[in-house]
Amino acid sequence: MYDTSQSHPDIHWPSGFSPAEAHSFHRAQAVVPGPPERSFRVLTDVAEWPNWVPECREVSAMSLTQTFDVHWAGHHFEVFVGESVPPRRIGWLGIGAGVQLYQAWLLTEVEGGTEAVVENVVRAGAPKSLDTVSQAWAQRLHELWLTQLAKLSQPDA
Repeated sequence: MYDTSQSHPDIHWPSGFSPAEAHSFHRAQAVVPGPPERSFRVLTDVAEWPNWVPECREVSAMSLTQTFDVHWAGHHFEVFVGESVPPRRIGWLGIGAGVQLYQAWLLTEVEGGTEAVVENVVRAGAPKSLDTVSQAWAQRLHELWLTQLAKLSQPDA
């Protein structure tokens, strides 16, 4: 469905979740200050997600575990960690609200900080509030990633 050349070659996709098999594919990237270790720590501190991830209301885990629940955008998602290679890459599968999505982060040290690449594949139909092919869905994901990338840019507290 999507041109796989749009995906970063170092992103690892689980079976059935490549951009070529997606109903929706989104990508964002930025260079953020600090080392990849800091970015990885921010992304995997799931207990803090409700404090900075837009529309994230609750996470069932206090730290990154293989599975946990997230209430995001008014819907319940069960999250399964598909890949965790500190501090370089993290990927998770979210299932819920009639949608399956896989989000993959690639963190690479570059001059001036960390290049953060995030890609998201969405599969399956969804209720109107999560219409994965609509412009509103794409805009919501874009805003989410920009918020996440901005959080990665914050210096350690």
